[in-house]
Amino acid sequence: MNAPAPRRPVDASAARIVALAAPMMLAHLTEPLIGLVDTAVIGRLGEVHLLGAVAIGAVLFDMLFWGLGSLRMSTAGLTAQAFGAGEDREVARALARALAVAAGLGLLLILLQAPIMAATFRLMDASPAVTEAARDYIRIRIWSGPFAMANYAILGSLIGRGRTDLGLLLQVGLNLAKIGGTVLFVPVLQGGVQGAAWATLLAEAAGLLGGLWALRRIGAFPKGLTWAETLDGAALRRMVAVNRDVAIRTVALLAAFAFFTAQGARAGDVTLAANAVLYNLFLFGSYFLDGFATAAEQLCGQALGARDERGFRKAVRTAVGLSVGVGALVLAGGWIGGGAFIDLISTSPAVREAAKAYLPYAALAPALGAAAFAFDGVYVGATWTVPMRNLMFAALALYLGSFYAAEALSAGWSNTGLWIAFLMFLAIRGLGQAALYPRLARRSFAA
Repeated sequence: MNAPAPRRPVDASAARIVALAAPMMLAHLTEPLIGLVDTAVIGRLGEVHLLGAVAIGAVLFDMLFWGLGSLRMSTAGLTAQAFGAGEDREVARALARALAVAAGLGLLLILLQAPIMAATFRLMDASPAVTEAARDYIRIRIWSGPFAMANYAILGSLIGRGRTDLGLLLQVGLNLAKIGGTVLFVPVLQGGVQGAAWATLLAEAAGLLGGLWALRRIGAFPKGLTWAETLDGAALRRMVAVNRDVAIRTVALLAAFAFFTAQGARAGDVTLAANAVLYNLFLFGSYFLDGFATAAEQLCGQALGARDERGFRKAVRTAVGLSVGVGALVLAGGWIGGGAFIDLISTSPAVREAAKAYLPYAALAPALGAAAFAFDGVYVGATWTVPMRNLMFAALALYLGSFYAAEALSAGWSNTGLWIAFLMFLAIRGLGQAALYPRLARRSFAA
């Protein structure tokens, strides 16, 4: 009879949370550089339709990969729970299952590329020149799908093991490979938009090789692991269910962001541009908070797997507290430096004036969303994905309802109402998660 695996109680100190969060914050901060370099390199070719083509392709793959990025979160949560329980073999099986799911999702994208492109071009309604160049870009980059999905699985496995340091190295390496490849393939080798697509595809493939090498170095592949135990029906169904719920929640979140952009467009070009500048300020501030969600994923999952209720509750308190504290600092930074950020992004006097008028709302957004960001990590780590999904739908409904109510009651205040509704959406998510948390925790540790 085998002895039970030793559990791994969690270290939920502030120092440990910062150690887990900081690498992922740094990794997130390199991501905007990819879009900036792509825009600059393609823009210097002097062909407007090529820049439009890459913009359409980038939006498409951002939507696809962000939606399917649920694989990273589900892998992190399930891995962290197995890690906390001391079930190292189950940690390896969770990775193998995630890689199998990644391969399936990536191949599905390739098989569905024709309807995906048709739907994209129907929605975008771009010129024939832009559409044809975008088609060339998408046809190549779609083949990066299996590699990108596998990289999500590997990153999730590393986060679940508490190795965000390796996650940082892989993510920064991947992003730098994309940037370097774009510079090589487009201006140097004169590959145009096809060169930009090849650069991303090859960078994702190289990232997968680097990820597999890192996993091998930490002994992630035990000997004797069989397909029968890896493809266990119950375990696969659980992974698919968690993925499904997180993906649906992500689609709802994307819908909230898309609605924000669409309503800004209804208010006119200047308002649309001003909101876009402020939305980027919000995203930049959010990068500093996402790291706490990552830390909560690992620590809460590990504590639940180890049946360490005290450590779990401390991890929640500390992660949420740090996130809210940093959110307050981001608020102060946005309030003080937001004007300079606006002037850096836009040269239009009208856009600058409009953006500065709504700057207080944008500065407040990361602070009001700070609790929700951290609780997202708690819910993912504990695999409370059904309530997380349902809370997102409730917050989305209140967001839409409050906007239309404000629009009906106060004509001419549509953009102000939009920002107030958006802030309510961020705050309601965090409040709802905080309200449900005690009951969910009691139920999880009573099981």
